[in-house]
Amino acid sequence: MVLANWFDPRLVKLFGVVTDAGTLIFPLTFLLSDMITEVYGYKHARRAIWCGFLFNGLFLLYGYLVTHLPSPSYATQNAAFDQFMASDARIILASAISYLCAEPLNSFIMAKLKIKLAGRAMGFRFVFSTLIASGFDSCIFSLIAFYGIIKNPELLSLTLTMWLIKVIIEILGLPLSIKLTKKLKQAEHMDIYDRETQFNLFSLKVDYETKDNLLEEESLL
Repeated sequence: MVLANWFDPRLVKLFGVVTDAGTLIFPLTFLLSDMITEVYGYKHARRAIWCGFLFNGLFLLYGYLVTHLPSPSYATQNAAFDQFMASDARIILASAISYLCAEPLNSFIMAKLKIKLAGRAMGFRFVFSTLIASGFDSCIFSLIAFYGIIKNPELLSLTLTMWLIKVIIEILGLPLSIKLTKKLKQAEHMDIYDRETQFNLFSLKVDYETKDNLLEEESLL
């Protein structure tokens, strides 16, 4: 997440489309969130989301601190760095807000679909949750980060491109993410179903009962 924030101010043009460089990295958070939710459950994914959010806050605070410390007269590049950090602060704020909205939604959809489909169609669940959540993420992020900086038609194009790239990266990563998820389930002997989970974003409870873990329940039969 921090890597994505650092490179978000840099717009790049790939295959004729424009996006921010952070978009090429940020979809990994959706992949990780999918895997954590699938194996360990929504409660653990929620805690991981809060950890990412708080770490991002520390990054922002430290950046604000260093740009307000006294600068020696011979450090001629400090002004350029401070200007970059000032623009990056808006990016980080946009990323933090969109992250806190989209990541819980992604895990919520994953958890609900897992119950609805009885654990089947893992690949579909990974892609569908990312399709919805990354749409929210792209809209919120681009509006906060770039509204007023670039023209509205370009902003709309940028938002749609970001959304498309995140979904494509999720699809391309499916063979690896599904394989890793299955290995994790066997190694940890965990396959959590959030049947009785209270999806309160501000709760930090991570306890599950034996009946919530399909693999543990099966071993007891």
